[in-house]
Amino acid sequence: MVIQKKIDSYKPVNKDFTKVDFPVSVVICARNEAKNLKEFLPFVLKQNYPNFEVIVVNDCSFDSSEDILRVFQGKYPNLKVVKITEHPRFKTSKKFALTLGIKAAKNEILILTDADCKPNSENWIALVASNYINPATEIVLGYSPYLSKKGFLNKLISYETFQTAINYCSFALNGMPYMGVGRNLSYKKSLFFKGKGFASHMQIPSGDDDLFVNQHANAINTEIELRPEAQVWSEPKLSWAAYWNQKIRHAGAGKFYKKSHRFSLTFQALSAILFMVLFIVCLAIGLPWQILCGIFIIRLLAQLYTYFKAMDLLMVRNLRWLIIILDPFYYFYLSVLVFVGFFKKKITWK
Repeated sequence: MVIQKKIDSYKPVNKDFTKVDFPVSVVICARNEAKNLKEFLPFVLKQNYPNFEVIVVNDCSFDSSEDILRVFQGKYPNLKVVKITEHPRFKTSKKFALTLGIKAAKNEILILTDADCKPNSENWIALVASNYINPATEIVLGYSPYLSKKGFLNKLISYETFQTAINYCSFALNGMPYMGVGRNLSYKKSLFFKGKGFASHMQIPSGDDDLFVNQHANAINTEIELRPEAQVWSEPKLSWAAYWNQKIRHAGAGKFYKKSHRFSLTFQALSAILFMVLFIVCLAIGLPWQILCGIFIIRLLAQLYTYFKAMDLLMVRNLRWLIIILDPFYYFYLSVLVFVGFFKKKITWK
């Protein structure tokens, strides 16, 4: 399947967001996130929006999260805290925590993010909410890049996030939305309960964002919001082990996507992997390296041309000239991840 529209064709539904005042509930699930809550929660609570509440689900935290949230509640009357205590027989999942947060929300429009996330501006809520001017809108897919750090791992994480974004945004622009990211995602509370929440995949640790969107998004009810001020920056993993565990958890949800989506995404990944494998094989058997390198360079230039504007929009322009290294490594890492994830059974949130 060929995706015809690219991110470059993205145009905001409404450029004038200053008059939007739909009541909004921001929901954040946090488990042992004291440091992040202290640093990032004020950026959510201080949004330039006339009518919103912030719900933080304190999910069995045993650090100082409760104390920090109590202090914030004294300063911000629009902050509501839902506390979950540890059960002696089982560990709660993020989906359980998120369900309680959504139930506690008093407003129809929900915006989801994480405790380690920082809105790129004080207009984040207003920009996301402006998409609901269209009465058919029930889901808004946002974008959440990772903060830039030193090292190759950070570059790989940023590139993987960019690749994921151009996929789900391009599919959505072509009327085939298949996923979103919970760090910056919005949908209507009525849609959540109409679709029985996470009931159909509650047994899967991941998928509170992408599986929900995969099941309920369509060409009519879904918008994307990519304006820079509406993006949400996230703290990246700092070790290979932490990143590996995160991606293993996420990969488990992909097996439950709709068949058409699985086919399209698999075909796309396999075509890239096959190109690289054939390139190495042809070099190994002694085919003229000049011709092979010429083909490789043509493909690289085509990627740069395709990604150039998208990398500006998605805040990763610093990766342009690293594609030659990041792209092969990304697909190699992806292949290993999918293979291992297929056999890994026990996965937890935190």
